[in-house]
Amino acid sequence: MSVELRGVGLAYGDRVALRSVDLRLEPGQRLCLLGPNGAGKSSVLRCVVGTAQRRTGACLLDGIPLEEWSRLGIARRVAVVPGQVTLPFAMRVEEVVALGRVPHQHPFRGPRAADRAAVARAIARVGIADLADRDARELSLGERQLVVLAMAIAQETGLLVLDEPTAHLDLRHQVEVMALLTDLAERDGVTVLAVLHDVGLAARCFPRLILMQEGRVVADGPPVEVLSAARVRSVYGVDPRFVAVPV
Repeated sequence: MSVELRGVGLAYGDRVALRSVDLRLEPGQRLCLLGPNGAGKSSVLRCVVGTAQRRTGACLLDGIPLEEWSRLGIARRVAVVPGQVTLPFAMRVEEVVALGRVPHQHPFRGPRAADRAAVARAIARVGIADLADRDARELSLGERQLVVLAMAIAQETGLLVLDEPTAHLDLRHQVEVMALLTDLAERDGVTVLAVLHDVGLAARCFPRLILMQEGRVVADGPPVEVLSAARVRSVYGVDPRFVAVPV
């Protein structure tokens, strides 16, 4: 699925979050948004998935304006892994993952064999088979993050949007999740749009980065170009020698 923002602006009350943001992603491409807190990264994701209020400019999915998509149409094509994972009810992990199939199910017929197979594939792909029968509320934050990722994969959409998907993961699982995102894009043609705070991880695992500051895109391109020493110093206000960037 292709994604395009044209001159997108966004405000929360009197605070301007985005200022004339442009970006385009072709099907199967991977893009990571970087920038300090408050730069507008998560606001870009909200615009893409249609949850942002008071948005200006245009957001298009597969060339069609977001306003012309139904909520069900978006849910069948866009999966979201949020930064904050809340599980208010007692549910087995397998049941949580199965929620990803809801947009594809008839409201009165329940899950089909294809839905159950998609859930099983997602659980295996994320590597959480050992958690399948656990109460999801009893899991660690990192384990919950993996469960929600599996739910998004079970949704089988053309676009995967992730807000800090590695925030609570140990090093091994961070690497595995990045490898999984690469595989989803290269093998399945899934378009991946993510937000990360780990500059080094993003530079190693994404071929294209967008660096944001104060609601604007200040750089867009490969890591070696986006994360120059001068730009790291300017945007983050830190000595680039202390930032592990493989460029």
